[in-house]
Order: sequence, then structure tokens, then C-alpha cells
Amino acid sequence: MSAETPLRDYLEKRDFDRTPEPRGGGEAPSASDPIFVVQEHRASSHHFDVRIQVGDVLRSWAVPKGPSTDPSEKRLAVPTEDHPLEYAGFEGVIPQDEYGGGTVLVWDAGPYTVLKTDDDGEPVPVEAQLDQGELTVWLHGEKLRGGYALVRMGGGEDERWLLIKMDDEEADARRNPTSTEPRSVLSGRTLDEIEAEEGAADDDGSESGGEEGSGGDGHGEEEGP
Repeated sequence: MSAETPLRDYLEKRDFDRTPEPRGGGEAPSASDPIFVVQEHRASSHHFDVRIQVGDVLRSWAVPKGPSTDPSEKRLAVPTEDHPLEYAGFEGVIPQDEYGGGTVLVWDAGPYTVLKTDDDGEPVPVEAQLDQGELTVWLHGEKLRGGYALVRMGGGEDERWLLIKMDDEEADARRNPTSTEPRSVLSGRTLDEIEAEEGAADDDGSESGGEEGSGGDGHGEEEGP
């Protein structure tokens, strides 16, 4: 994606006269550290979207089974288009005949810090780490804390990543937060409550075949080895 139009794919996929999603172009968050957000997305295939701020956009991956706190579990993460920073605060109902049709909830969010450093002890930029195929960060979320790694597997149209919890003091194989902690950290609501309050995604409840990253988000795919 070109530096001149980092949100081109995001903008082309959406009709902003219909979807409540942010168009982008707003100001960056005022926090001194970059942010991450995990959004639970009940589209035609249920999944979690992991987004990490890189400059003025959110780099995004669809994680079918969601993040884990168990270092032994490697979760498939399929790259999707960059999103605007304002998307970190979005939750609501996308019409079913729109791209990504379904209900979105802000499952976790917070700042992150880079773990990898160069020979001078300076943090290696996130963009450089992603180009090299392995990113390590420390998440300061409400549900997710500690070190996480994103590791690239394959390339081109077959590019896939693995999201892995690092083995540190925040690791806990007994937790299953994607199942036991369903409420939004933004509003305290569940997916059902968001849908009930903000309207059904489609009048007849039909499912759209164009959910976010259809064919590219890995919805319904199993995690990697």
C-alpha cells in the first residue's frame, strides 16, 4: 500500500453513506505511546481483529480464534487492510450488505511498547520489524498484558502470520479471556447488547458474503501449527 494513500483499500471497500465506520482523517491519539486495539467482530464468520498503530494508521490482522494468554498456542493471524486511527474507538453494527457486515465490539485496547532493540539499545521501529517478518511488543491492555509476537509465515497471496503470547510473567495457560471476558472495555456492553441497542445488522438477518477480509482475513480458518 502506497505511502501517499495508506487508507486507499479501506476507503474503496466502504460506502460511508451507509456504514457507521469512521472515514478517517482525524487527529492521532494524544497518548505518548502508540496504541493497540482488539475488536471482536461477529460477521458471517466470527473472529477478532487485532490492530496495532504504525504511524498514522492501524495495521490489522484477522485472528479467527482471538488472542491467547497461553504461550503454547499459536493463533493464525491473516493481514487485512490498514484502518484509520479513529477505528480504535469504533463499535456498532455494520449493515449486512456492506463490507464487514456484522457487529463490532472493542474487546481490548491500550498502549503498547516495542520490545526489540538495536545494538545501541534503541527500539527497532515497528514498520522495520514487520518488514523483517517478526514483531515483538508489550501490550498494556485491560485483558491482554505482557509480550506478544507476530511472526510471518509465507508471503504474497499466501502471507499469513502467527500471533503468539510470549512466555513471561503475564502468561497464563489457565485463562481463556476471549470466552470468559466478553464485555467491551469501551462501553461495558456485549455483542448482543450492541446489536440490540444499535439495530439489527440487516432487516431480514441474512448474512453477507463480503465480511471484512473475505478471502483474505482467514475467517473460519484454523490456527497455524
